[in-house]
Amino acid sequence: MCVCARAARGNTTVCAEFNFAADPEAAYIVLNEFLCPTHLACWEFTCHSKLPWEFCDGWLAQDTEKARFMKRIFQHSIKASQSERAQREMVAGMGFISCDSYAMAAAIDDSFVLESDQVPVSVELTGTHTRGMMIVDTLQMLKKSTKPAS
Repeated sequence: MCVCARAARGNTTVCAEFNFAADPEAAYIVLNEFLCPTHLACWEFTCHSKLPWEFCDGWLAQDTEKARFMKRIFQHSIKASQSERAQREMVAGMGFISCDSYAMAAAIDDSFVLESDQVPVSVELTGTHTRGMMIVDTLQMLKKSTKPAS
């Protein structure tokens, strides 16, 4: 499970999500060379499914070891998501975007996934502005078949 930008709305570059922008070649290999099913949670999904700040504050303020652990590991993400740049990235209001949590929830329990599409995808490797962008081939112009569903 990985997070990507389906509608080419980037969070690291103009049109690439963090993981794809960090290593476009690795993303390309996973999406084009691996034969096993690959499941992606798009950046736009995580933006529309963000956690309200009031919920996060209450959740992380609990006096439990788990809450303290979560607060520590989310500290950087929370600070970054409150930055001026993050404010421009936000879709559908403010809140905490917990990409990794959504990916893990779906990996652990597939009933978490309520809706999905099966489409051929690839990654742009050479574009000046589009390097790392995930290509969603809904028109099947790449003549690439989808991987079998798991």
